[in-house]
Amino acid sequence: MSRGARYGPYDGGDPLAAPVDLRDALAAIGDDVLAGSSPRRALRELLRRGHGNMRGLDRLAAQANRRKRDLLNRTNLDGTLRDVRELLDRAVLAERKELARALDDEARFAEMRIEELPSSTAQAVQELADYDWRSPDARQDYEKIRDLLGREILDQRFAGMKQALEGATDEDRRRVGEMLQDLNDLLDKHSRGEDTPEDFEQFMAEHGDFFPENPRNVDELLDSLAQRAAAAQRLRNSMSQEQRDELDALAQQAFGTPSLMEQLNRLDGHLQAARPGEDWSGSERFRGDQGMGLGEATGALQDIAELDALAEQLSQQYAGAALDDIDLDTLARQLGDEAAADARTLAELEKELQRQGFFDRGADGQWRLSPKAMRQLGQTALRDVMNRLSSRGGQRETRRAGAMGEPTGASRPWEFGDTESWDVVRTLTNATLRDPGRVPVRMAVTDVEVVETEQRAQAAVALLVDTSFSMVMDGRWVPMKRTALALNHLVSTRFRGDALQLVAFGRHARVVTPAELAGLDGVYEQGTNLHHALMLAGRHLRRHSNAQPVVLVVTDGEPTAHIEPEGYAMFDYPPSPRTLGLTVRELDHLARLGAQITIFRLGDDPGLARIVDRMARRVGGRVVAPDLDGLGAAVVGDYVRSRRR
Repeated sequence: MSRGARYGPYDGGDPLAAPVDLRDALAAIGDDVLAGSSPRRALRELLRRGHGNMRGLDRLAAQANRRKRDLLNRTNLDGTLRDVRELLDRAVLAERKELARALDDEARFAEMRIEELPSSTAQAVQELADYDWRSPDARQDYEKIRDLLGREILDQRFAGMKQALEGATDEDRRRVGEMLQDLNDLLDKHSRGEDTPEDFEQFMAEHGDFFPENPRNVDELLDSLAQRAAAAQRLRNSMSQEQRDELDALAQQAFGTPSLMEQLNRLDGHLQAARPGEDWSGSERFRGDQGMGLGEATGALQDIAELDALAEQLSQQYAGAALDDIDLDTLARQLGDEAAADARTLAELEKELQRQGFFDRGADGQWRLSPKAMRQLGQTALRDVMNRLSSRGGQRETRRAGAMGEPTGASRPWEFGDTESWDVVRTLTNATLRDPGRVPVRMAVTDVEVVETEQRAQAAVALLVDTSFSMVMDGRWVPMKRTALALNHLVSTRFRGDALQLVAFGRHARVVTPAELAGLDGVYEQGTNLHHALMLAGRHLRRHSNAQPVVLVVTDGEPTAHIEPEGYAMFDYPPSPRTLGLTVRELDHLARLGAQITIFRLGDDPGLARIVDRMARRVGGRVVAPDLDGLGAAVVGDYVRSRRR
C-alpha cells in the first residue's frame, strides 16, 4: 500500500540559510578564553552578543523591551470611554434637532430632560435607558453604545469578539449568553472534579467557534481564558478610580441587560480560583495619546506580559536557565520570524558545540575546552600566522610545506600514522594485480604505498612566554597565547618528530600544556623570572640530546627575579646584579648545548632593549622586536628558519 504524505507550513527557520559556522564560533569563544574567561562564560558571552549576522540574546531582549515601551508610550486607556461619549453626543445632537422641529408640549419636556443630562457619560447613558427617541439616527447611535459596550466587555475575555459580534443580532447575543452559561456550568463541575472528557467535547461541539485557540481539554481552556482574564484585571488596576467607576456603570448597559456582567463575574471567579498563579494584581501605566478599547487594551497587556516573560527568558540570568526555555512561538508572534530563527540558531549552536565534543568537564566539575577544541584553536591561530607570513614574504601557504624531507625514489607499504604522500602509480598497480580485469579498479588498504623520504633532523624546542602582569596590562596576553597555540599546532601536525615544551614564567616558571596556557588567568604578580625559565628549558634540551636545540623567548620585561638554591624566588627592581648574573649563566649553559636562541622583545622599553641585546650578542642569538599583530608570524617563522639552519 502506498503511504500518503502530509504537508504543512515549514517552521524550522530559513531553509536556505548557511549552516552554523562552528569554526568561527569556536574562534570567538577561544579569544575570550585566552583573555581569561572560563569556557562556560565565554560561550554565554557569545550567545549574548551573537555571531556574524545572527543577533544575540542581548539584542533580542532589547527589542522586546523596546516593543513593550512603545506599547506603553503610544496608547492610553480612554478609547472605549471616548467612543461612548462620541456616540452619546451624536445621539443627543440628532435628538435635539428632531425636537426643535416638533411643536407639541411633549417635545418641550423632552428638551428639558435632554438639557438636564448629567455630565458623567455613564450616568447620562443610564438616564436615557428608558428614553423614547424621536430621531431614528439618535436611537441607532444609542443602541450602538449598548452594542459597543457588550462587544468590548466580551473582547476582554475572548479575543476577537469585538469584531465577530459587530452588527450582531438578538440571536447572536442569545448564543453568547448560552455559551457563558454552559462554560460556567462546565467549570463548576471541573472545580468539583465531576467533569468528564465527554462534557468538554460536548461543550466544544456547541460553542467551539468562540475559541479559535482550539483547546484540547479543560485545562488548556482554563489556561487561555485565565491569561486574558488576568490581563483584563491588570487593565482595570491600571485605570484611575474615576475610569473604573465610569466603566462599571456603563457595563450594566451592555447589550441592554446586566446579565452579561453577572455571567462574566462568575467566570472570573472560576478563573482566579483555578489559576491563582496568574498576575491578577499587577498594573501598567499607559502614557500615549492613542486611545484603546477594552479588548484592545487587554490584548496590549497580554502582549506586555509575554514581552516581560520573553525578556526574562532571553536574559538567562535565573537559576537553571537554558536556551530551551525560550518560547519560540511567542518570540515569533511578538518580534517576528527572524527573531525566532536567530534564537533557534543560537540554541543549535550551543548544542552542536557540546555534541561535537568541544567542551568537557574536569575532575573538579568545571567546563574546559576539550583537546579537539584546542586543536581547532591552534589550527585557526596557525592559519592566521601563515596568512601573515605569506602576505609578508610573497610566499603561498601550503599544508605540506616543510613536512618531510626530499624523496629517495623508493616507496613502501603504508602503515598507520604515515603522513607521506601516496605513490599513486605503485598503489594503482598493486590494486590491478590483486584483482586483474576488474573495472572499475577497487583499492584496498593493503594496496597503498607511500613515497619514502630522507630522514629529517629532529628539533627540541623550548618556547618561554612571559606571564607577568605587564603582559596583561599592555594587551599582550592574548597575542602571546595565540602564538603559543599556533606553534604547538605546527609542531604537532607538521613536525611530529620535534619535541616542544611550553614554559610560562612570572615570579616563578613552570612547564604548561597548551590547554593550561590557554586557560591561564592574568594575576597581579611582580617578577620576570627568566632565570628559572631558562633552567627548565635546559632540562628539556638535555632530555633530547640528539635533537637540534631551539630556544624562543617572548618577554616584555627585564629579568627581575631568580631562583635561589633553596627554591624560593627572589624579586628585585631594578634588576639586581645577582639576577642578571644567574640569568646570563643559564644562557651560557644553553649556548654550550648548541641552542639557537631568539628573544622576541615586546614594547619599547630602552632598559629591556639594552639588556636583551647584550644577552643575545653574548650567546650568538637574535633579537626580534615584532608588533603584536606580527608576533605569531615572527615566532613561527623563526622556528622554521632555525630548523633549516
